[in-house]
Amino acid sequence: MANPSKYLELAEVLATAIRRGEYAPGDRFPTVNELAGLHSVAPNTASRAVQVLKERGLLSGKAGGTTRVRVQPIHQVRANSRYQTEKDLVLRPVEERGTTGVAELDSGVAVSAVHENQVQLDVIQAPPDVAEILGLESGALVLRRTHTRRHKQGAGAGAGKSISYMPHGLVSRNPELFDPQREPWPGGALHQLHTVGVEVDRIEDRVTASAPTRAEMEEQDIPPGIPVLRVRKVSYATTGQAVEVTDIPLPADRVELRYITPLRRWS
Repeated sequence: MANPSKYLELAEVLATAIRRGEYAPGDRFPTVNELAGLHSVAPNTASRAVQVLKERGLLSGKAGGTTRVRVQPIHQVRANSRYQTEKDLVLRPVEERGTTGVAELDSGVAVSAVHENQVQLDVIQAPPDVAEILGLESGALVLRRTHTRRHKQGAGAGAGKSISYMPHGLVSRNPELFDPQREPWPGGALHQLHTVGVEVDRIEDRVTASAPTRAEMEEQDIPPGIPVLRVRKVSYATTGQAVEVTDIPLPADRVELRYITPLRRWS
């Protein structure tokens, strides 16, 4: 068994080296055997030190694979006041809509500076829970948009992901919504719905939390022990009908949910 003082001592030495920039973000980190030789410790002491640094979010990589210096994720503040900003943009010129979106509102990073911003479009049968919210019959079709955004470049840099669903019968009024060449869409979902005659009246965020899946840990570079906040965003038209369901997994180490509730004055 690794000596507690030894592996914690080594972890501090390695953490200091990372913070000083001796290892750049995305660089391959020495293997356990290499660390053991460099620092004259037992391999299991080196292994435990590496695990500590993964838990602290300084290193990333699954057991048995390549360990890298972690590309630190951008801190995001997701405030519900953003929805009014997004709705206001719907009626603005395309040039303005195309330069303001989720990247700016959540992270302050310009669209042009985002390393990866991809959308995959698929027509699928609505998952049962999504069909229920959208008021669709079992087996009804939806347009699924899988959005992947990576803010930073570098090996192992984590990506953010969201998956949205819109009723196929609704969005088929505008064939352009099925064209992947038009993505990312200037103005996002609210403008897409506007093109088929829908004005969004309200948005409901349903927030739960759970452990990340293995795939989420790898894709989003989530350290061990970090839960995921799961936002299910439901958009409703002025008719009261749900018109979009979006699932957004947010690792809790890099996001702040901020809810602002204006209260009507008594006089």
